Amino acid sequence: MGNEESTPMDESVSPQTLHSRTLEAVAEHIKSGRVKNVVVMTGAGISTSAGIPDFRSPETGLYANLARLNLPYAEAVFDISFFKENPEPFYTLAHELYPGKYRPTIAHSFIRLLNDKGILLKLFTQNIDCLEREAGVPDDKIVEAHGSFARQSCIECRQAYPEDDIKQHIAAKSIPRCHDCNGLVKPEIVFFGEQLPAAFFASRDLPRDADLCIVMGTSLTVQPFASLPEMTRKTTPRVLINKERVGSLGSGTDDVLILGDCDDGVRKLATACGWHDELESLWAKTARHDPADLPGSQQTVEKTKDEALEEEISKITKDIDETLNVSKWHEEKVRGDPSKAPPSRPVSSVTSSEPTVPDKGKHEDDQSNLGHVFVSHTADKAAINPAEEDKE
Repeated sequence: MGNEESTPMDESVSPQTLHSRTLEAVAEHIKSGRVKNVVVMTGAGISTSAGIPDFRSPETGLYANLARLNLPYAEAVFDISFFKENPEPFYTLAHELYPGKYRPTIAHSFIRLLNDKGILLKLFTQNIDCLEREAGVPDDKIVEAHGSFARQSCIECRQAYPEDDIKQHIAAKSIPRCHDCNGLVKPEIVFFGEQLPAAFFASRDLPRDADLCIVMGTSLTVQPFASLPEMTRKTTPRVLINKERVGSLGSGTDDVLILGDCDDGVRKLATACGWHDELESLWAKTARHDPADLPGSQQTVEKTKDEALEEEISKITKDIDETLNVSKWHEEKVRGDPSKAPPSRPVSSVTSSEPTVPDKGKHEDDQSNLGHVFVSHTADKAAINPAEEDKE
């Protein structure tokens, strides 16, 4: 962890496409003009520097909000059966995570730069945050393996639902209903019990056409996404930009590991390609009117100690108010409409530090695995380790 050297795991393996298994060799390969089709695969690690809450950790505050809504277990917020009975917890969470609050990271802008260079074949992402889109990566170049907030539809008749309408509902923490059949509406995020998007299966063979594969910010634990790097040809260079080695990356003849922070890694690669200024310029365009207020921004504003203290007190007060509002909102909903009450299932105590865990194997179907979002706290070695949550 934290090693930032771009060295291969097995020095005895001779490369077939690159002249050496180094970052510099990858840059030379790109600059040679031989790279026409780049496939990028990303996980949550490219979004952490944007400040997006890691809501799988109880310390983030999101668990506390969800606990007040009487979830039987943390993953229930992304369970389609539970959503049909009680959609309120999901929309409470959506209010916190909906796109527009966070700035894309420089790793997102790097993917945009690959597209601007005309060499991005496809981006496969596990993320639901839409930051690739905000960075300017075109819709037709993105495969959101676990869905995202980019689209929304009725879970009954599948009719698309207007974006402006769902924004209003999420802002108000109210439940959107289909304009045609009055069914429940949700963003097209893959829930437990749902299939992965058809676009994923239609595109999963594309890595075979790549002449460069870049994997960033993922632990490659969740299938079938984790198998994508194995779809490349044996002679295709694979670059891992990640905090540590994952999957089989590092064992291929032309694998290059750039271990460390994702943003640092893409900056190094862009600099080696002679793209440093272009990348920084693209990323600068993602800043809002007050870049200093955005997580991930390098710009800072000098504050006096009194100003900093006042700002911190204001933030804490706001957080408390929002938490109380969520609880009050839920209470009023339940009292006003008994049919909205949470289902009578075993409910974990809000004073417990660990949520109740569903039966092992409950969500093991590869096509409905949301391990990128929530982790079951079990001793099963096949499960994702919560301590590794920042890698994906």
